[in-house]
Amino acid sequence: MSRAAITDLYRIDDLLEPEERAARDMVAAFVDKEYLPIIGKHFRNGTFPMELIPRIAELGVFGATLKGYGCAGLNNITYGLILQELERGDSGLRSFASVQSSLCMFPIYTFGSDEQKDRWLPGMAKGKLIGCFGLTEPDFGSDPGGMRTRAKKDGDHYVLNGAKMWITNGNIADVAIVWAKVDDGGQESIRGFLVEKGMPGYRADEIKGKFSLRASHTAELSFQDVRVPAKNMLPNVQGLRGPLSCLNNARMGISFAVMGAAVACFEGAREYALSRVQFNKPIAGFQLTQEKLADMLQEIVKGQLLAWRLAKLKDEHGKVSPEQVSVCKRNNVKVALDIARVAHSIYGANGITDEYPPVRHMLNLESVYTYEGTHEVHTLILGKAITGIDAFS
Repeated sequence: MSRAAITDLYRIDDLLEPEERAARDMVAAFVDKEYLPIIGKHFRNGTFPMELIPRIAELGVFGATLKGYGCAGLNNITYGLILQELERGDSGLRSFASVQSSLCMFPIYTFGSDEQKDRWLPGMAKGKLIGCFGLTEPDFGSDPGGMRTRAKKDGDHYVLNGAKMWITNGNIADVAIVWAKVDDGGQESIRGFLVEKGMPGYRADEIKGKFSLRASHTAELSFQDVRVPAKNMLPNVQGLRGPLSCLNNARMGISFAVMGAAVACFEGAREYALSRVQFNKPIAGFQLTQEKLADMLQEIVKGQLLAWRLAKLKDEHGKVSPEQVSVCKRNNVKVALDIARVAHSIYGANGITDEYPPVRHMLNLESVYTYEGTHEVHTLILGKAITGIDAFS
């Protein structure tokens, strides 16, 4: 991985432990050698390189922060650095890994029974079993408490009916973590279920026509009288606390990851500006181009420091507050998207082709801007923390 020294202007590498840098560099080498040469083809064709899943598993990416079950047991800074390099490749690659890890393996590890952990986690760590996370519905995204998916107890099973939308990995998943409302002794609560591929009445249909996250599988899940064994319900959580804690965990990784897209766009634009000659000199020598590059680098430095501090807080205290996550996710995704747009302007017409990174990252980041909590939702989370007034109600 070649990286211009100026990109680490604040010497953030000095804050990292040797093993953290080693893990990052190993994943960076994989991205450079095995992923970047093929991402253009997959983005163009709307496909995901399934053949690379075993290699990603060998790198210890899946369930990286979990202990046991074949997982690497890494700290959160290392996990963030890994996701940053995957995102430098493409949001589709990082989304695959973060859904598998933060939204599927994490709830099984945290809320599952011993039987569920033994059944799923070792295979998921090896990439032999794929998971997805079913919370968002066609009519309920930012308001998950309004979900219409229901599970009704029937003997030693629950009968599941409903639909989930925009589910990453949905059509290739062996198991879906599905959140549904249950009538629990006359009182409605939200519970998580492990819905397995092949259960009668369960369908996963790929969503076509995406202009964003094209190198990623996205599906609509539908459940029509799906009989899910009671033993497949996550026993140790109920209410929105379950899915929201998973989302908070994933948002932290995303906040770190998007700086990888920003770095890819900045590095590419810098190199292009140094080689592109107009009016008898490189366009890097023009004041407006230098202003663009300076603005991009400034935001990368700030975003990486925010992400490092967020992961450090989690490593030191075991958890971080939703407000701390919202600051980082809200800032970093916005500036990464802005950087992709500015980078495109440096490339000129070449910037709209998939030969260069800006337009691909720009299109992907439009999705990241709205998933795992929209930019506006994170604004209101911070607004409540600042004022004590809940704008959601």
